[in-house]
Formats: sequence, structure tokens, C-alpha cells
Amino acid sequence: MGLAGAGGRMVEGLFCKVRSLGLQGVNGYEVLAECDLSNGLPAFDVVGLPDTAVKEARDRVRSAARNCGFRFPAARITVNLAPADRRKAGTVYDLPMLVGILAAGGQLPPPEEDAAFVGELSLDGSLRPVTGMLPMALAARRAGIRTLYVPADSAAEATLAGDLTVCPVESVEELVAHLRGKRRIGPAEVWRPTAEPEAGLDFADVKGQDQVKRALEIAAAGGHNLAMIGPPGSGKSMLAKRLPSILPALSEREALEATEIHSVMGLTSREKPMVVQRPFRAPHHSISATGMAGGGSPIPKPGEISLAHNGVLFLDELPEFHKDVLESLRQPLEEGKVQISRAAASEVFPSRFMLICAMNPCKCGWYGHPSGRCRCSETEVRKYLGKLSGPLLDRIDLYVEVPALDFEELSRKPKAESSAAIRARVERARQVQAVRFGREGPDCNAHMGPRDLQEHCPLDEACRTVMKGAFERMGLTARSYDRILRVARTIADLDGAEQIGVPHLAEAIQYRESGYFRR
Repeated sequence: MGLAGAGGRMVEGLFCKVRSLGLQGVNGYEVLAECDLSNGLPAFDVVGLPDTAVKEARDRVRSAARNCGFRFPAARITVNLAPADRRKAGTVYDLPMLVGILAAGGQLPPPEEDAAFVGELSLDGSLRPVTGMLPMALAARRAGIRTLYVPADSAAEATLAGDLTVCPVESVEELVAHLRGKRRIGPAEVWRPTAEPEAGLDFADVKGQDQVKRALEIAAAGGHNLAMIGPPGSGKSMLAKRLPSILPALSEREALEATEIHSVMGLTSREKPMVVQRPFRAPHHSISATGMAGGGSPIPKPGEISLAHNGVLFLDELPEFHKDVLESLRQPLEEGKVQISRAAASEVFPSRFMLICAMNPCKCGWYGHPSGRCRCSETEVRKYLGKLSGPLLDRIDLYVEVPALDFEELSRKPKAESSAAIRARVERARQVQAVRFGREGPDCNAHMGPRDLQEHCPLDEACRTVMKGAFERMGLTARSYDRILRVARTIADLDGAEQIGVPHLAEAIQYRESGYFRR
């Protein structure tokens, strides 16, 4: 005999449907856990392309139910995770399976149609946090789900999706009391940053290197890629690590995009559910191409370039990275996304980042130094620099040499200009760009397309003469030409100029005239 639930609840006989959510790449989607109890030898089958972690949910659900005082049905249990043509991974389906089985067996009232459940179960019935909570919560909102039951440690992150009633669940007993109407679970408050971001490293600590600080300011103001070349100990890494201190604050959209990726990789927490500062990723040069671009089997996951989305990817000792790792950067640098294709799945991950590189001029690091300490031959120097391909170097906007400091510069006591002062100029330039491009346009000058360049980077006759001379003398490519225009536009924005002038263009050209690379 069928049992009809009130209020449109989905249950019939020993059958119950429970809404849940899944994760594919960095995007969430709705999953329906269909739980059926039928006659036959006791068994517990999970279908719908489950991975090992999903299959192991059978043991977690059975133990959690018994340890919480429920009678686990002695029946043939079949749980189908629909849509059945998508691979299901992770431990997020433990809770909906438990709710569905108990509701199908009459031990729980069936859940409302607009409610969804996500969570991993401990054997004692407590709930553990899950990864990818934000993209799943966003998918729940798109699917019309109104109430979302999640582990308490993941509730703050789920509230970031907005327009959802998020119920933080500590244990199965607490959830059962809530569903039976005995003790309600209060909705979680929407998480907001409670204080200003912690103060980081400051440019005031860096002595000298004014020309490098200027280049980093231009890079920050326009979102440009930059390479620093100099001997060991000249301050390349020190300067790069302070770049986030002068970058503009994340917008809400950028923060949510970055948080989705970090959430999928398990880098968020109950205390810090949202990325509030621009990411700064500095992988070691031994990283693989998969670790850099993303991948894995059977379901690809984001790599370092996606974790650096809306932030900075810093590659120290650039020539020491494997060639395939560096070449994997070429497409993302142009398109702001990376497509990973595997036999089981194909995913597209966002990867709009600033590339900051640091390198020595040779293997020993002292090529060209007045002290004559370099013992590398010209052949060895060319071989070392030859590890970097022309197409990759062509995608870098600014090259700047970082000379070794002398004693006088190091012994000066007055502090240099602070990051706060530099950041104020950067934010003014970014505000100019925001007004120029509008909501539908690029985020910054570095992302301008051909039409934007034509509209916002016109050159007068004097500038055309300068550019023509540089193009012929330096052997520039079409890509280099466009990148010089973007940098010149940023320099003009920092200068408060409406049009690009000869000084702006000349400075932009100067940053492509490294003594080591002339691309």
C-alpha cells in the first residue's frame, strides 16, 4: 500500500526522494537521492556512477543510524543518485542517504520538497564538513531550493550563496529532533568579514630598488605580467611577496569566484569560509604540469593557476621549472581559463591571474655583475636562458632588472614609501579603468581586447613614430605591440592622463628592453 505524504512531500510506500547536491569541477549541480526499501535478502546497493567514497557511505550510514538509536531496515535497500549518467564523488551524500532510508522506513517524516541535505557522517552520527560547499550552495539557489541542511562547520560558507535558509547540523540526533518538530535548528547567520584583513608585508621594508617598485606599481595598476631578473640576494622574492599589499581589494564577485575554487580544494574553514584577500600562490619549481594547470583522474581538479585566480602566481627561479609546466601557462595567460580533458570528463577552470616571475641571469646568478664572480661560459648562459620559450616570454608585459644593492643603499635608515601610499595610487588607476570599461567590460587594462585597444589606446603622430621605431628596432610581434599599448594605457592612468603620450609610451617600451631578453 502506498503512503501519501502531506504538503507535496515525495514519498510512496517504502520509497522516498531526498534532494541533495553534487560537485563537478568547480560547479555544483542538483542530485536526487532515490531510496527504495523492498522485500528480499538484506542488502544495501548504491547506483548512479558512485566512486569508492560514495560506495563506502553504506557502512557510514548503517553505523550512524544504529549508534543514534534507529532501527536500520532489514530489507533490500537501493539508493539511486540521479542523474545516473554523472559520476558521483566524495562524501556529501551520506546525510541524504540516511534521511531517505529512515523516511522510507517510516522512522522520519519525509522532507519538504524545497529542502536539500549535504554532509558526511561520522560513525557516531556527528557531521563532518565537506569540500565544495559554496559552489553546491550556489547550485541549490539556482535549483529553487529554499532550505539547506549542512554540517555546522560548513554552514558559514553555505550562507555566502545568499537567498538560502542554511541550517547548521551538528549531529543526526539534532537533525531528527528538528524534522520531528521537537527542537528546531536556528538558521545560520550570513557570514561577513568582522574585521579588516590582517596587515601583510610592506614595501616600506624594502630598501632601494625604486625602479622595480615602479614596475610593480604599474603591474598592480593594470593587472600586467612581470618578470624580474637579477643576481641572488637582490630582493626579487622580497619584492614579489609584497605585491599583494598594493593590489586593490577583491570585489564581491571576485571573492566568490576565488572562494569556489579554494572550497573545492578544501582550503576554506569554519573560521575563514571566504577568500577576502587576493590569492598569492608560489609553487615550488618541482611542481608537475598537472599540479600547475590542473587535472587528475577520473574527475579533474583545479591546479595552481586556478587557485591564483583573481590573484598572483609567483614563479621563483623561472628557468628551473620543467618545460611542460611553463608551456602549460601559455593558453591560460591569453584566455583566462584552462580546459582539462580526460577520458572520463572535461572541465574548464577559471585562471585569470597576474604572473610574476623571478630569475637569475645565469646558473650561478652573477652573469654581468661588475665583481666578475660569474664563471658561466656564454654557451652556458644561452642554454640557461634558452629554457624559456619565445611564446611564453612574449606573454610577459614588463621586464625589469633587479641589481644587487651596494653598502650605501643597505645602510640607509629612512624607510621607503609604504604599501598604503602605493596602493592608493593603484586603486585610483583601477577606478579610472572601472569607469572606462563599465560593468560589461574587462576588469583592468591587461584584459583589453582588440576593440578596447582601438577605442582606448589611440596614438597621435608623435607616439606612432616612437612605436614604429621600437617595432622595427626590437623586432616586436603583434602580441608585443598590443601589450606595450596596454602598459602605456596603465602608465597614463597612473599619471591621470586621458590620452597616451610619448613619455607613457616610451616607459612602456623600456620595460620590454631587458638586457637579457629582447622580445
